[in-house]
Amino acid sequence: MKKTVDVSIPIGPVHPCFKEPARVKCETRGEYVLSAECELGYMKKGIELIMRGRPWQEVMFLAERICGICSVIHNMVFIEALEKISDIPVPERGALLRVIVNELDRMQSHILANFSYCYTIEHETLGMYLLDIRESAMDELERITGARVTCAYIVPGGVRFDLRDEDAVHLRASLDIIERDMKRYIRMFEGGPLIALRSKDVGVLTKESAKEAHAVGPTARASGMPETDMRLHHPTYQKLNFKPVFRTEGDNFARIMVRFEEIMQSIDLIRRCLDMLRPGPIRGGGIPSAGETVYRGEAPRGELSYYLKTDDAGRIVDISVQTPSIMNIEACTHYMLKGVASLADVPSTFISADPCIACTER
Repeated sequence: MKKTVDVSIPIGPVHPCFKEPARVKCETRGEYVLSAECELGYMKKGIELIMRGRPWQEVMFLAERICGICSVIHNMVFIEALEKISDIPVPERGALLRVIVNELDRMQSHILANFSYCYTIEHETLGMYLLDIRESAMDELERITGARVTCAYIVPGGVRFDLRDEDAVHLRASLDIIERDMKRYIRMFEGGPLIALRSKDVGVLTKESAKEAHAVGPTARASGMPETDMRLHHPTYQKLNFKPVFRTEGDNFARIMVRFEEIMQSIDLIRRCLDMLRPGPIRGGGIPSAGETVYRGEAPRGELSYYLKTDDAGRIVDISVQTPSIMNIEACTHYMLKGVASLADVPSTFISADPCIACTER
């Protein structure tokens, strides 16, 4: 009788489908995955140590360089933590402009995540369509902030630049094009037999397992946990009557669909912000002062928190950042990958959690 031996299979750290280096070590019986672990440590920057002792004006730029894919939310959470410490008010127009830029950044991040997934399951046509439409969101970011990646748009008390009337008209036109194309791409994803075969009932994360792993972001919301969206607690989003997107299947398909649906939701949120914009100041007064706080925001991958301690001159005495991917990587390796029927599904399941190694290792 032929014996099936247990084999250790490493995937990564260099893999054509991984945006950043990480090694997923799988214990298998044939193709069946018995367990998995993720090995990190390939790109640590030590950025939190670099931040300490520096004035907030420098740390603002360092914060958004923790991650180039979700730089705006790092900028936003750091600045809003300073505002919380120093009781700095933000005018309504400035607050709405923050949401517009943050949601544009969420759109491009989600589109990139879904591109990576489509590429991983060898649906390169849909992947390239998504990568192409992502450029429209990036172009709008550049039009408003002056930069595509590290924008440094959000400053204490408001934002750096106002939105010109002609830019608002261009933004609405671009949103119409993105919405039209995204509807087509969502239909391709939902109805494609290859996608269903490689995505549905694969990498299942139950609601109970998601709670045990403290999963966050679309990974948690695809498993029926809408309460994990930190935008529920943000005053500007509350004015917009924000309601989280969620699904209950908990598989690869559900995680990608949550991101698709959040892209459409971001388009709606930006339009509502544009409708609510009224003439007025984009930045109030206020200077960062001494204090200590913990502040949270919703990054494209989930809850992002900053612990911040400052002195009277606004220098950073201590700072600690908790990014969402560390919890989602844990959920993926210990729950989603356990019991996967084929090694071919390991990279796609890992990518479905949209791990950001740059954020995680910092």
